[in-house]
Amino acid sequence: MITDITSPANPVFKSLKALADKKARREQQLFLAEGLRVCTEALATGHVPHTLIFAADAEDHPLTGALVTATLARRGTVLRATRDLLHRLTGKDNPGAVAAAYPIPDTGLAGIDRSAARLWVVAENLKDPGNLGTMLRTCDAVGAGGVILLDQSCDPFSLEAVRASMGGLFTRQVAQASGADFLAWLRSGPGSLVGAALSGSTVDYRSHPFTDPTFLFMGNEQSGLPAPYADACDALVKLPMKGTADSLNVAVATAVLLYAALAQFEPV
Repeated sequence: MITDITSPANPVFKSLKALADKKARREQQLFLAEGLRVCTEALATGHVPHTLIFAADAEDHPLTGALVTATLARRGTVLRATRDLLHRLTGKDNPGAVAAAYPIPDTGLAGIDRSAARLWVVAENLKDPGNLGTMLRTCDAVGAGGVILLDQSCDPFSLEAVRASMGGLFTRQVAQASGADFLAWLRSGPGSLVGAALSGSTVDYRSHPFTDPTFLFMGNEQSGLPAPYADACDALVKLPMKGTADSLNVAVATAVLLYAALAQFEPV
Protein backbone atom coordinates (compact mmCIF):
# COMPACT_ATOMS: atom_id res chain seq x y z
CA MET A 1 0.00 0.00 0.00
CA ILE A 2 1.18 3.51 -0.82
CA THR A 3 0.76 6.10 1.93
CA ASP A 4 0.26 9.76 1.08
CA ILE A 5 2.04 12.23 3.35
CA THR A 6 1.79 16.01 3.37
CA SER A 7 3.56 16.95 6.60
CA PRO A 8 7.13 16.59 7.89
CA ALA A 9 5.52 15.53 11.19
CA ASN A 10 4.72 12.13 9.68
CA PRO A 11 6.57 9.58 11.87
CA VAL A 12 8.02 7.61 8.94
CA PHE A 13 9.22 10.82 7.31
CA LYS A 14 10.81 11.86 10.61
CA SER A 15 12.63 8.53 10.83
CA LEU A 16 13.97 9.05 7.30
CA LYS A 17 15.03 12.59 8.12
CA ALA A 18 16.87 11.32 11.19
CA LEU A 19 19.14 9.20 8.98
CA ALA A 20 21.21 12.32 8.42
CA ASP A 21 22.60 11.55 11.89
CA LYS A 22 25.10 8.74 12.38
CA LYS A 23 23.55 7.66 15.67
CA ALA A 24 20.15 7.23 14.00
CA ARG A 25 21.71 5.25 11.16
CA ARG A 26 23.32 2.96 13.69
CA GLU A 27 20.09 2.52 15.64
CA GLN A 28 17.88 1.94 12.60
CA GLN A 29 20.58 0.08 10.63
CA LEU A 30 19.51 2.05 7.59
CA PHE A 31 21.06 4.69 5.33
CA LEU A 32 19.54 7.12 2.85
CA ALA A 33 20.15 7.41 -0.88
CA GLU A 34 18.53 9.81 -3.32
CA GLY A 35 17.85 10.16 -7.01
CA LEU A 36 15.93 8.08 -9.53
CA ARG A 37 19.04 6.95 -11.38
CA VAL A 38 20.96 5.93 -8.27
CA CYS A 39 18.02 4.05 -6.75
CA THR A 40 17.28 2.36 -10.07
CA GLU A 41 20.90 1.21 -10.41
CA ALA A 42 20.78 -0.01 -6.82
CA LEU A 43 17.70 -2.06 -7.66
CA ALA A 44 19.47 -3.53 -10.69
CA THR A 45 22.19 -4.85 -8.37
CA GLY A 46 19.69 -6.40 -5.97
CA HIS A 47 19.31 -3.57 -3.45
CA VAL A 48 15.62 -3.13 -2.69
CA PRO A 49 14.55 -0.15 -0.56
CA HIS A 50 13.41 -0.73 2.98
CA THR A 51 11.46 2.53 2.69
CA LEU A 52 10.79 4.47 -0.50
CA ILE A 53 9.55 8.04 -0.80
CA PHE A 54 8.70 9.50 -4.19
CA ALA A 55 7.33 12.75 -5.58
CA ALA A 56 3.70 12.53 -6.62
CA ASP A 57 4.46 14.22 -9.94
CA ALA A 58 6.90 11.42 -10.81
CA GLU A 59 4.51 8.56 -10.11
CA ASP A 60 3.89 7.78 -13.77
CA HIS A 61 7.59 7.40 -14.58
CA PRO A 62 8.31 3.72 -15.33
CA LEU A 63 11.45 3.72 -13.18
CA THR A 64 9.50 5.09 -10.23
CA GLY A 65 6.91 2.38 -10.81
CA ALA A 66 9.58 -0.33 -10.80
CA LEU A 67 10.94 0.91 -7.47
CA VAL A 68 7.45 1.05 -5.95
CA THR A 69 6.64 -2.46 -7.15
CA ALA A 70 9.91 -3.92 -5.83
CA THR A 71 9.57 -2.21 -2.46
CA LEU A 72 5.99 -3.35 -1.96
CA ALA A 73 6.90 -6.89 -3.02
CA ARG A 74 9.43 -6.96 -0.18
CA ARG A 75 6.79 -5.62 2.20
CA GLY A 76 8.61 -2.30 2.42
CA THR A 77 7.08 1.09 3.14
CA VAL A 78 6.20 3.40 0.25
CA LEU A 79 5.38 7.09 0.71
CA ARG A 80 3.96 9.47 -1.88
CA ALA A 81 4.94 13.06 -1.10
CA THR A 82 5.47 16.56 -2.46
CA ARG A 83 8.72 17.90 -3.88
CA ASP A 84 8.86 20.21 -0.89
CA LEU A 85 9.04 17.24 1.47
CA LEU A 86 11.78 15.67 -0.64
CA HIS A 87 13.63 18.99 -0.43
CA ARG A 88 13.27 18.92 3.36
CA LEU A 89 14.53 15.35 3.42
CA THR A 90 17.60 15.71 1.21
CA GLY A 91 18.40 19.40 1.67
CA LYS A 92 18.69 19.87 -2.11
CA ASP A 93 17.09 22.89 -3.75
CA ASN A 94 16.22 20.77 -6.77
CA PRO A 95 15.39 17.40 -5.18
CA GLY A 96 15.21 14.23 -7.19
CA ALA A 97 12.05 12.26 -7.79
CA VAL A 98 12.81 9.61 -5.18
CA ALA A 99 14.78 8.87 -2.05
CA ALA A 100 15.07 5.55 -0.26
CA ALA A 101 16.36 3.98 2.92
CA TYR A 102 18.42 0.82 2.55
CA PRO A 103 19.73 -1.70 5.10
CA ILE A 104 23.34 -1.09 6.12
CA PRO A 105 25.34 -4.10 4.93
CA ASP A 106 27.92 -6.01 6.95
CA THR A 107 31.25 -4.19 6.68
CA GLY A 108 33.51 -6.81 8.25
CA LEU A 109 36.68 -7.92 6.53
CA ALA A 110 35.29 -11.45 6.36
CA GLY A 111 32.93 -10.24 3.66
CA ILE A 112 35.76 -9.16 1.36
CA ASP A 113 36.64 -11.63 -1.37
CA ARG A 114 40.07 -10.48 -2.49
CA SER A 115 39.91 -12.70 -5.55
CA ALA A 116 36.86 -10.81 -6.83
CA ALA A 117 38.95 -7.91 -8.16
CA ARG A 118 42.53 -7.09 -9.09
CA LEU A 119 42.45 -3.70 -7.38
CA TRP A 120 41.30 -2.54 -3.97
CA VAL A 121 41.63 0.77 -2.12
CA VAL A 122 42.60 1.01 1.54
CA ALA A 123 42.06 4.38 3.23
CA GLU A 124 43.58 5.25 6.59
CA ASN A 125 41.78 7.78 8.78
CA LEU A 126 39.94 9.27 5.80
CA LYS A 127 37.84 12.19 7.05
CA ASP A 128 35.98 13.73 4.11
CA PRO A 129 32.87 11.77 3.03
CA GLY A 130 33.02 13.52 -0.34
CA ASN A 131 36.48 12.07 -0.93
CA LEU A 132 35.25 8.63 0.07
CA GLY A 133 32.28 8.83 -2.28
CA THR A 134 34.52 9.92 -5.13
CA MET A 135 36.89 7.03 -4.43
CA LEU A 136 33.99 4.57 -4.56
CA ARG A 137 32.80 6.12 -7.82
CA THR A 138 36.29 5.71 -9.29
CA CYS A 139 36.50 2.12 -8.02
CA ASP A 140 33.31 1.42 -9.93
CA ALA A 141 34.75 3.05 -13.06
CA VAL A 142 37.91 0.91 -13.09
CA GLY A 143 36.32 -2.29 -11.80
CA ALA A 144 38.11 -2.19 -8.45
CA GLY A 145 36.61 -4.26 -5.66
CA GLY A 146 35.93 -1.41 -3.25
CA VAL A 147 37.31 0.51 -0.30
CA ILE A 148 38.56 -0.76 3.05
CA LEU A 149 38.38 1.99 5.69
CA LEU A 150 40.80 1.89 8.59
CA ASP A 151 40.80 3.38 12.06
CA GLN A 152 38.77 6.60 12.51
CA SER A 153 37.63 7.04 8.92
CA CYS A 154 34.36 8.78 8.05
CA ASP A 155 31.04 6.98 7.83
CA PRO A 156 30.54 5.48 4.35
CA PHE A 157 26.77 5.61 4.83
CA SER A 158 26.44 9.34 5.42
CA LEU A 159 24.29 11.11 2.84
CA GLU A 160 27.36 13.07 1.67
CA ALA A 161 29.36 9.89 0.96
CA VAL A 162 26.43 8.11 -0.67
CA ARG A 163 25.70 11.15 -2.84
CA ALA A 164 29.32 11.55 -3.95
CA SER A 165 29.61 7.85 -4.80
CA MET A 166 26.94 8.25 -7.52
CA GLY A 167 25.78 4.69 -6.93
CA GLY A 168 29.26 3.28 -6.29
CA LEU A 169 28.30 2.37 -2.74
CA PHE A 170 25.85 -0.17 -4.17
CA THR A 171 28.21 -1.72 -6.71
CA ARG A 172 31.47 -1.83 -4.71
CA GLN A 173 32.28 -3.45 -1.39
CA VAL A 174 33.02 -1.42 1.74
CA ALA A 175 34.77 -2.74 4.82
CA GLN A 176 35.74 -1.11 8.11
CA ALA A 177 38.54 -2.32 10.37
CA SER A 178 41.41 -1.34 12.60
CA GLY A 179 44.81 -1.10 10.98
CA ALA A 180 46.11 -4.07 12.96
CA ASP A 181 43.18 -6.28 11.98
CA PHE A 182 43.50 -5.29 8.33
CA LEU A 183 47.21 -6.08 8.16
CA ALA A 184 46.64 -9.46 9.80
CA TRP A 185 43.84 -10.20 7.34
CA LEU A 186 45.91 -9.07 4.35
CA ARG A 187 48.84 -11.31 5.23
CA SER A 188 46.54 -14.32 5.53
CA GLY A 189 46.17 -14.49 1.75
CA PRO A 190 47.53 -13.14 -1.52
CA GLY A 191 47.84 -9.43 -2.14
CA SER A 192 50.42 -6.67 -2.52
CA LEU A 193 50.10 -3.55 -0.34
CA VAL A 194 51.22 -0.47 -2.28
CA GLY A 195 51.28 2.78 -0.33
CA ALA A 196 51.11 6.31 -1.69
CA ALA A 197 53.78 8.47 -0.05
CA LEU A 198 56.06 11.41 -0.79
CA SER A 199 59.00 10.24 1.29
CA GLY A 200 60.80 7.02 2.11
CA SER A 201 61.80 4.38 -0.41
CA THR A 202 59.37 5.57 -3.05
CA VAL A 203 59.37 5.05 -6.81
CA ASP A 204 57.51 6.92 -9.51
CA TYR A 205 54.07 5.33 -9.83
CA ARG A 206 54.57 4.92 -13.57
CA SER A 207 57.49 2.55 -13.07
CA HIS A 208 55.92 0.33 -10.41
CA PRO A 209 54.84 -3.15 -11.60
CA PHE A 210 51.36 -3.63 -10.14
CA THR A 211 50.43 -7.23 -9.35
CA ASP A 212 47.12 -9.03 -8.90
CA PRO A 213 45.58 -8.29 -6.44
CA THR A 214 46.92 -4.88 -5.42
CA PHE A 215 45.72 -2.99 -2.36
CA LEU A 216 46.39 0.74 -2.82
CA PHE A 217 47.04 2.26 0.59
CA MET A 218 46.04 5.93 0.84
CA GLY A 219 46.69 8.11 3.88
CA ASN A 220 44.76 10.85 5.63
CA GLU A 221 43.96 14.06 3.71
CA GLN A 222 46.19 16.20 5.95
CA SER A 223 48.96 13.98 7.25
CA GLY A 224 49.29 11.28 4.62
CA LEU A 225 50.28 7.71 5.36
CA PRO A 226 51.73 7.29 8.89
CA ALA A 227 55.25 5.83 9.09
CA PRO A 228 54.21 2.51 10.71
CA TYR A 229 51.75 1.86 7.90
CA ALA A 230 54.26 2.93 5.25
CA ASP A 231 56.76 0.48 6.74
CA ALA A 232 54.17 -2.30 6.42
CA CYS A 233 53.78 -1.74 2.67
CA ASP A 234 55.37 -4.00 0.09
CA ALA A 235 56.14 -0.92 -2.01
CA LEU A 236 55.72 2.86 -1.89
CA VAL A 237 54.91 4.98 -4.91
CA LYS A 238 54.74 8.71 -5.45
CA LEU A 239 53.17 11.05 -7.95
CA PRO A 240 55.60 13.71 -9.22
CA MET A 241 54.63 17.25 -8.23
CA LYS A 242 55.86 19.75 -10.84
CA GLY A 243 54.18 22.87 -9.50
CA THR A 244 54.04 24.62 -6.15
CA ALA A 245 51.50 22.26 -4.56
CA ASP A 246 53.07 19.60 -2.37
CA SER A 247 50.31 17.01 -2.75
CA LEU A 248 47.12 16.08 -4.57
CA ASN A 249 43.64 15.64 -3.16
CA VAL A 250 43.46 12.04 -1.90
CA ALA A 251 40.53 11.14 -4.16
CA VAL A 252 42.36 12.53 -7.20
CA ALA A 253 45.57 10.69 -6.29
CA THR A 254 43.58 7.48 -5.84
CA ALA A 255 42.06 7.88 -9.31
CA VAL A 256 45.47 8.41 -10.92
CA LEU A 257 46.91 5.30 -9.27
CA LEU A 258 43.90 3.14 -10.05
CA TYR A 259 44.02 4.05 -13.71
CA ALA A 260 47.79 3.52 -13.82
CA ALA A 261 47.31 0.01 -12.44
CA LEU A 262 44.42 -0.64 -14.82
CA ALA A 263 46.58 0.41 -17.76
CA GLN A 264 49.08 -2.29 -16.76
CA PHE A 265 46.44 -4.95 -16.30
CA GLU A 266 44.60 -4.01 -19.50
CA PRO A 267 47.05 -2.36 -21.93
CA VAL A 268 45.51 -0.71 -24.97
